[in-house]
Order: sequence, then C-alpha cells, then structure tokens
Amino acid sequence: MGPGVEQVRRFNRIVTQRVGVLDDAFLQRDRPIGQARLLWEIGPAGSDVRSLRARLDLDSGYLSRLLRALDDDGLVAVVPSDGDGRVRTVRLTRRGLSERAELDRRSDALAASILEPLDEGERARLLTAMAEVERLLTASAIEIGPRRPTDPGSRWCLESYVAEIAHRFPGGFDEAANPVDPHELSPPAGLLLVAALHGEPVACGGLKLAGGGPAEIKRPWVAPEVRGLGLGRRLLGDLERHAAGAHAASVRLDTNGSLTEAITLYRSSGYREIPPFNDNPYAHHWFEKDLTGSRRATRRDRRPSSEASDPDGMVGPVSQSAGSARLRSPSGARQRPPGGTGAGGQSGG
Repeated sequence: MGPGVEQVRRFNRIVTQRVGVLDDAFLQRDRPIGQARLLWEIGPAGSDVRSLRARLDLDSGYLSRLLRALDDDGLVAVVPSDGDGRVRTVRLTRRGLSERAELDRRSDALAASILEPLDEGERARLLTAMAEVERLLTASAIEIGPRRPTDPGSRWCLESYVAEIAHRFPGGFDEAANPVDPHELSPPAGLLLVAALHGEPVACGGLKLAGGGPAEIKRPWVAPEVRGLGLGRRLLGDLERHAAGAHAASVRLDTNGSLTEAITLYRSSGYREIPPFNDNPYAHHWFEKDLTGSRRATRRDRRPSSEASDPDGMVGPVSQSAGSARLRSPSGARQRPPGGTGAGGQSGG
C-alpha cells in the first residue's frame, strides 16, 4: 500500500458518512444519491446523455438504469436531440424541476449544518481546506495522452491556442507566418499530447522530433478554466519524457515576451535561454533543456512488469474523479474544472 492511501480512505469514509451518501433516501427524499446527483447535473437546460456519462464518469448501463428510474418517477424525459436525432437528450419535466429545487434547498441546509457548529476561524479553515481538496482532486482527474492532430478535440485545443495568442500578442497572430503541419506532430515525425478532464480536452502540447537532434515543443496551451492546477508543468514534463524516450539529447522551444507566465514556467523547469534557432517572427525568447539525465532515468526505471514506464517514454493516464467549474469543449459538453489563474504554458511556437 502506497504512502497516504489509508489517509485517503479514511477521508472518504468520513465524507461519505457526513454528507449522507450511505442513506438510500438521500436528503430524506425517496431516491439514493446517484439519482439525486444526476437530477442536479441534468439541470434546467437539459443535457445530452453522452455528456452526462463523461462528466459523471458513469458506465453507460448504470446511467441508463438511473435515467429509467427518474423517467418512471416522471422527473425526466429522454428525447432525440433537436440537432442530431442520433443523440439522446435528457430534460427535466416540471415535476423534475420542482424536485431539483427541493434537493437544492435541502443540500444548502446540509451544508449549513456542517458549518454551524464551528466558530468563524474553524469555518474559514474548513472552507480553505475544501477548496484545496477540490483543486487537487480535479488535477488528479486529468488524463494526458497522445492523439492525432486531426481529432476534433486536438483541433479544438490547437484552435483555442491560436485564438488566445492572437488576443494576447500586441500585434496579433497570423498562423500562416508560423505554421505547424499536422504531419509534424504525428508519429514518427512527432506527437501531440492532449489533456482531458472527464473526456473533454483542456490542454495540449506538440513535440517535433529531429532524429536524435534537439526536439522542439510546439503549441503548448492550457484552458483558462484549469490553470492553477499545475497542468502546464505536468504537460511540459510529459513532453520532455517523450522527447527523451525518442533519444533526443535536448528539447527546445520559443516564446513571445508577452507570455510572462510561460517564461517563468520554463526557467523554473530547468530551461536556459539560448540564441535564436529559428525565424519565428513572434518569438522573443528561445530556450533549451538538456535531457541526457532524463534518458538515463528512463533506462533505469524500465521494468518487465505491466506497471513499468512505456519504453518510448510514454506516461500512462491517471484515474478520474470529480471536478467543479464549467467549461465548453468541442462536443459542447459542460465540464466542472475549477477556475483560477496560473502558468498556462503557452508559447509562441
């Protein structure tokens, strides 16, 4: 058992008991928490079934059973989507809206009952700790893995990158002046890593490989809604490990002077400023990081078991858990990563 596992399990037991998860009639209503949570997630505007499954990390069979139970109680209606008949949309009935409002009222009362016995200082400490736990649980739910640059989620990330730097660069950004061909970010020439929260893309970073020469990081971007979770640094580390696994001795990147948070990230991650190595008209700084130590670590860490690091330097995804704030992605699904600011890891490359 790894360090901290028992503390996590103890925390889970305390929370589930304190908020009433163990009660079949959650909040003294006639349904368990799974149905109540689904009612809240559907919301007044409704939601498509695929998005619900992704946001709640539910098996399709279990979600169907939950929806059937709510439908039998007259709380929801499952209908074909207006835009695509193949997509099923769930909407709350009038009775469902009333039940959701009642659950909201009782949830507020439960939250107040948790805070009420505490003095002002204790409440502040608890709320601060809750915010930190929420942030870290969301960070642990984010998966990073390679995707084709032409996938819808990849295109959304890359287009979001272009839109943001066009807004942030003092003179705008013309992609034609600094293009990246999708083939350059596809094996064997390179790769594109995409980070996803509950199945929806929230960050990306590309890597151009040069056959043993310096690798180059391109188009690193983190959605504003998930900044402050350390995702930019994590994505940068994964790109470095892929480069080291491809036998690159070093990794390079360039960035615009207006992206001060990205420059801070690179410098704190061991990058040193070097003379220009390309003619990118939007670049003001060029950086490089030696990877020879990473390559030695990769060789040492290889194991014959299935838990070993990938021989090509790939890092497997982590397990998912719940998020909090809302985010729109290419599927139109609503996500709940917490808001915040921080180093997004964008560059001019």
